[in-house]
Amino acid sequence: MAAAGSSPPSPAPPRPLRIVIFPWLAFGHLLPQMKLPERLASRGHRVSFISTPGNLARLPPPAPRVDVVSLPLPRVDGLPDGAESTNTIPQGKLNLLFQAFDGLAAPFAMFLAAASADERRRPDWIVIDWVHHWAAAAATEHKVPSVMFHPNATAMVKDPATVVPRYESKQGEAQFHSDDGVMSIAQRFLFILERCELVAARSCMEWEPDFLLQVAPLLHKPVVPCGLLPPTPEGVNGEEENAAVRWLDAQPLGSVLYVALGSEAPLPMEKVRELALGLELAGTRFLWALKKPGGIADDGGELLPAGFLERTQGQGLVTMGWVPQISILGHGGVGGFLTHCGPSSLMEGLLFGRPLVMLPFFGDQMPNARLMEGKKVGLQVPRDEDDGSFDRHGVASAVRSVMVDEETRSVYVANALKAQEIVADKELHERYIDDFVEQLRSQTYVPKKKLRSQTGDSVMAAPLVAPQAEA
Repeated sequence: MAAAGSSPPSPAPPRPLRIVIFPWLAFGHLLPQMKLPERLASRGHRVSFISTPGNLARLPPPAPRVDVVSLPLPRVDGLPDGAESTNTIPQGKLNLLFQAFDGLAAPFAMFLAAASADERRRPDWIVIDWVHHWAAAAATEHKVPSVMFHPNATAMVKDPATVVPRYESKQGEAQFHSDDGVMSIAQRFLFILERCELVAARSCMEWEPDFLLQVAPLLHKPVVPCGLLPPTPEGVNGEEENAAVRWLDAQPLGSVLYVALGSEAPLPMEKVRELALGLELAGTRFLWALKKPGGIADDGGELLPAGFLERTQGQGLVTMGWVPQISILGHGGVGGFLTHCGPSSLMEGLLFGRPLVMLPFFGDQMPNARLMEGKKVGLQVPRDEDDGSFDRHGVASAVRSVMVDEETRSVYVANALKAQEIVADKELHERYIDDFVEQLRSQTYVPKKKLRSQTGDSVMAAPLVAPQAEA
């Protein structure tokens, strides 16, 4: 009993959570979900981060209190040795990666069974993407609640006022088809949705309020935003000396368009050439981080139009090696960003308030681009309605609107700076992580029942998003 006049003892702090995080094998999923354990661990929670050996070797070192769990990817005929992520597989071989990934079901089940049997290691939660249905099944078997992690709300909600181009609709329809006995993307999504307790979105109300409010009624599940998980600007321009950064040092402030279309899949050669000719036609300075397809010479001579490098020698720089993207986007010489609109690339560009020229290709990149156009932070390159193709004139027109035309550029710059206020607000995103943790603490595990809509049909979210989006 407390002595008279003394304060009652403070309640003991809650026990740290043990959380397993297992992303899909794409760096647009691995990198942001590596930020999540970092933020959770900084609050004293213990995280097991699971991936394959090759992917773990390419990720930054884990934060303290983050345990790395390596599950070797099974061999599959036709999948090259060392191909462990979507940006290392040949085009058209995604199903082989699905087959290999599904081969991790048994090793993951063994890991979870061993962890669940030990009270000191038993997970409180498992966080997975909408790809590994077998992980959701194992979580249900061992009575460990699960969270389905989604890159944003925009990609889960279809605005009825939006007319989706035909080429994008065709991509969406393909998600409902299975090939070679591999479960379709839509089937995987629904299987996990039926078994998870929560959906976590890499989002916040300040970023996409209209879409975020629609997701929970659509999915019939609680949806918890965990912030944008933005990159940190610390270390910008402090990385190892790089030829691209040295080139930028010699350019006028805000004059260069940085061009980078992610590392998932290179453009077909004819489209690389149209993009090149469009940059040349626009007449603006550019720094192009060009992904080299297999079999192309290191200097890009085979890939680029004849004479392009010579004609643009004083206008731009093409690099086909690694570049420090955060340092480049943070450099004062950069005045705009031509991007595929992968979520991580968007966060990196807008962290520094760079207006956007947008050239999305698949998955959530296209709804991301529409969201950015709605915010008037940039402009999409015009595309063919049927096949999604583009030409040099459309590229040049979009680049000039964002980089040259004073009237339109001023609008895009002003709105990109407004977006920067949200992306760069560290305290805001830390609060969302705190709220996410509180939701994990308060949520009670309940046995899974098949989800039903009000009409009695199984719930299916639309549109779904192909699990390939890259940073």
